[in-house]
Amino acid sequence: MKRVVITGLGCLTPIGSSVSEFQNALFSGWSGIGPIGVLPEAIDGSNGIRFNQMAAIPNFDPDVHLTSSVVTATNRTAQYAIVAARQAVKQANLMKHHAAEDIAVILGCSTGGRSSEEVETAKLYYRNARVHPLTVTRTMASAGASHISIDLRITGPVFAITTACASATHAMGLAFQMVRSGAVTAAITGGHEAPLTFGFLRAWDSIRVVSPTSCRPFAKDRDGMTLGEGAAIFVIETLESARARNAEILGEIVGFGMSADATHITQPQPSGAARAMRKALADANSFPEEVGYINAHGTGTQANDSVEAVAINETFGELGPTIPVSSTKGLHGHSMGATGAVEALATILGLKEGKLPANAGITTKDQVDPNINLDIILGEPRILDPEKDLALSNSLAFGGLNAVLAFRRYTE
Repeated sequence: MKRVVITGLGCLTPIGSSVSEFQNALFSGWSGIGPIGVLPEAIDGSNGIRFNQMAAIPNFDPDVHLTSSVVTATNRTAQYAIVAARQAVKQANLMKHHAAEDIAVILGCSTGGRSSEEVETAKLYYRNARVHPLTVTRTMASAGASHISIDLRITGPVFAITTACASATHAMGLAFQMVRSGAVTAAITGGHEAPLTFGFLRAWDSIRVVSPTSCRPFAKDRDGMTLGEGAAIFVIETLESARARNAEILGEIVGFGMSADATHITQPQPSGAARAMRKALADANSFPEEVGYINAHGTGTQANDSVEAVAINETFGELGPTIPVSSTKGLHGHSMGATGAVEALATILGLKEGKLPANAGITTKDQVDPNINLDIILGEPRILDPEKDLALSNSLAFGGLNAVLAFRRYTE
């Protein structure tokens, strides 16, 4: 098996439209969560929902980045994917060193082109109007992967994975396995999502898991998640190829684990999440003592945070309460199928810079749920213990689908 390293990073998120912007916001604790405002579909000036915040990408103009024909053919979710992929590919200088047929594009996307679907459905149902002929291709969850393939002329394996909030993590895990096994020499992987539509917000409001105040993972008074959007894309390749061309190595993927709870569509189970973490450690050929950070799924809901805390302690035993843990969703929101990639980016940057992002939304120990027996990073980023340079990034999705990536800080 080959070692797999990261040589390119790209992103479009509510806290930054480049990796440098994202990193500055991540370590300074700047939040991209803001007011929803009155949506165009709202009746009588009211959105009809009980929350008023979301995490949207500010000031994104697709015409600045893409040709008019591509803008016409795509939904915002695919546009985010293309722009973020270009950033990562440029940093890695990928196309100069790998044959197009030996590169994979594997992305996670849960909701597809939601805004295109809602607009055209409304035209059909309320006016019996003709549906736009590009509706099908705009709404496909795989459209982002396909457009990256077309944009970069990549002819290797190209597909998307949709497993709710674990989509990007599953995609990255499979890309890692394909590069490690030699099935491809490099991969463009990550996730993208643009779900912040009237229908999407109303649907989530009905579940009653969105915070009416703010997302505060692991807080004793937490009251739900904040919905978001975004994209984070990575270029990964073998250590051998990266060294051969003297590429900058930003981190290493060393393990991947996944599992299913097989119990309930919305109620998570600690045993499933614990199983995925153990599998990731085993795949990395590593021990619990080596883990210096866990980027938690940490949605800010009562159920998720409690279950994840139990799962971490079930996995690590007496070490559980000593491992630094944080969730960054209080900064960038919960971007559904892209969230695993956005949080993987936070994890990789934390390892690379040697400092771990603080848990967003709460700053003092007295704000932490006393039943959460974890070492939550509070206030300021924490310096990484150089002797424990292994990190896990957890994604725990509706449907009981769990995926965990293991990263290691790269050193020569």
